[in-house]
Amino acid sequence: MEHVIQCRRGLSRALLKFETEGEGCVAFIGGSITEMNGYTALTEKMIRGMFPRCRFHFINAGVSSTCSNTGAFRIGQDVFAEGTPDLLFIEFAVNDNQDGHLTSAETIRAMEGMVRQALERNPLMDIVFLYSANESHNASYGRGKIPKEIRAMEEVAEYYHLPSINFAADVGTRLAAGEFDWVKDFGGVHPALFGNRIYCAHIRALLETALKRKAVSHEIPRKLMDECSLIHGRLIDPRTAERDENWVFGVPRWEELPGEKRARFTSLPMLSATTPGAELFLAFTGCAAGFFLTAGPDAGTVEYSIDGGRFKSADLYHPYSAGLHYPYTKMLADTLSSGSHSLILRVSGKRHEKSCGNAVRIIAFAENPGVPLKKK
Repeated sequence: MEHVIQCRRGLSRALLKFETEGEGCVAFIGGSITEMNGYTALTEKMIRGMFPRCRFHFINAGVSSTCSNTGAFRIGQDVFAEGTPDLLFIEFAVNDNQDGHLTSAETIRAMEGMVRQALERNPLMDIVFLYSANESHNASYGRGKIPKEIRAMEEVAEYYHLPSINFAADVGTRLAAGEFDWVKDFGGVHPALFGNRIYCAHIRALLETALKRKAVSHEIPRKLMDECSLIHGRLIDPRTAERDENWVFGVPRWEELPGEKRARFTSLPMLSATTPGAELFLAFTGCAAGFFLTAGPDAGTVEYSIDGGRFKSADLYHPYSAGLHYPYTKMLADTLSSGSHSLILRVSGKRHEKSCGNAVRIIAFAENPGVPLKKK
């Protein structure tokens, strides 16, 4: 178990509250593995059983396809707007790997951003990192290697002394030993009941271990691991941007568009343009700029300039766009100086060779305002 569960400072604050105060809030944020009826539902039932006299409020902020950077931008509206957790589980290892292909630096900035946002709202919050398994992780652990996104997440967990559970290490090791089949038994990336029970059993083991340990006090580090971490990450209404007449704000006519759609997005108004040359201007603050979008078979390419600099190009077509209007965050910059900035963004006449259009559909802009803490 030592390679799977790292208890570190434990969960004494949350668990003591569940035992003595009669009410508690538990939240989960992650991708589709968190959103699905899986380990989260089993964990909710398990926690209720461990603390039968406690009235719980559970928040499931899992959103399919989203990576840790999107998590850092949406955690305020998807978790903290719903309640202030005593215990927060964060699960993004699979999506940072297979969906976003985030660099280690990007993962650290996002994970640290979520941790700092959480502790700013409740300094006594206990936080647990969860690392789910996919085929890439299985192959890595089969070779005795730790995937880079999990290494990056563990750096953050170690720095803040947060508990973590490495589901992927356990699953990969046991698969290599031939204990069960990845698809037939475990269920694959989105686990069947067999796999979800394994995940839940590890969470129970962490809670039981933490219950036996004495409370460990630990101060929040004053300096950041990375001064550009998304500690103030938020999503901005796309109508904030000034734009020309080629942009339309409203719910897209999804019935006229090829490709599958995720139901949670089909009723959302978006800022959309399909005409090459369509242009907008956005004033923003902080070190990061990007936008949360859906990118389907007709996803286009954008050209953008920050603070009057040379125009760069960003292809919005995602590897999963061929059959799905895929939701993700396109980062345009994440290491700017603090303070005020400007963005000019326009639809390019160029597009990915597999795309059938030039569409740009923006759910929200993303920024990281505020003055980052300076390393000492």
